[in-house]
Amino acid sequence: MKELLIKIFNFFGFAFWIEICTDTPRCVYYFGPFLTKKEAQLAQDGYIEDLQNENAQGISVEIKRFKPNELTIFDDLEDTANLQRFFPLSSQPSLN
Repeated sequence: MKELLIKIFNFFGFAFWIEICTDTPRCVYYFGPFLTKKEAQLAQDGYIEDLQNENAQGISVEIKRFKPNELTIFDDLEDTANLQRFFPLSSQPSLN
């Protein structure tokens, strides 16, 4: 029953997701969906630990209600448009 409720909440964008941004590598990761903010908070440490074990640096975390289009966004020089939503233009890599 809980899984069905999560699917319904996620469909309408009411589920909670963990957004983790890292400076190195320059990525945005989404983990979820979760039915409650509390469930997301309880799970976030495991995701952070995994990223730390992969030597990720500059980790920031936010829990929010929405529905991500992609689960991982990499800093790809061919696709910097997606990153403009997460990182200031002044810190975007140069394409020259």
